[in-house]
Amino acid sequence: MRPLLRPPTRARLARGRRHPSFAIGGALTILMLGAAALAAVWTPHPIDGVDPLARLAAPSLAHPLGADHFGRDVLSLILAGAQTSVTVGLIAVGLGLGVGAPLGLAAAMRRGRPLDAAIGRTTDLIFAFPAVLTAVLIAAVYGPGAINAIVAIGIFNIAVFARVARGAAIGVAARPFVAAAAAIGRTRAQIAVIHVAPNIAGVLIVQATIQFAVAILAEAGLSYLGLGVQPPQPSWGKMLADAQTYMFSHPLQAVFPGLAIMLAVLGLNLFGDGLRDALDPRLKTLRLG
Repeated sequence: MRPLLRPPTRARLARGRRHPSFAIGGALTILMLGAAALAAVWTPHPIDGVDPLARLAAPSLAHPLGADHFGRDVLSLILAGAQTSVTVGLIAVGLGLGVGAPLGLAAAMRRGRPLDAAIGRTTDLIFAFPAVLTAVLIAAVYGPGAINAIVAIGIFNIAVFARVARGAAIGVAARPFVAAAAAIGRTRAQIAVIHVAPNIAGVLIVQATIQFAVAILAEAGLSYLGLGVQPPQPSWGKMLADAQTYMFSHPLQAVFPGLAIMLAVLGLNLFGDGLRDALDPRLKTLRLG
């Protein structure tokens, strides 16, 4: 029976598991994804369950993380907020990767041609309008909401993945095996799909973990400003916005959503750092050197 993983792949995964960043980041990322999956089927209390008697209650057996100013269970809101962040992050990163990577690959294969210039100038224009500013512009026309936040973050991610894919593809296209493929009659499209794309997949995967963290931060920031997810759907950013009124009298109201954002972003960044070293061992050699 053939092994499920080729030896080089198994060696990379083993090297990644030994990397502290990979292990810690992977554990935090799994914790975030697990919380989002759990919230889809169960929360300790209904996320819209209001209990006036528990308003701003301290942590207890009934409410392990306390209750907010409406009397809603904070733990339930944190779990549901994880589901919101993961959903927005996955869609926004998927949009950026699905559109930006092919554009960057096409630009690299047409380097110096009008298509390359057009894609380059378009990404420059997108970078001039960060995700928050884009969301403000969209909200001014269509109103605030989760879909508009996803579109704004996704548009920014398209430019990021296009730039990353183009740079990585140009490096791969200069290698001898690509010239050999062209010599035997392969078209640009065939070279891009068969030879270049698989060799830049690792770079794009690592970038996806980084952009996932950026998307979570952007979603939290937009929800904090009232431009992202709208009530009654919970969001970590909206929880922080609600907690600022009680910052000095009930500081735990801001601690728990802030801690959730910090651990999610830290986990994804550590996981991406460890994954980068696992996929490219030359980086470890350079660091040690």
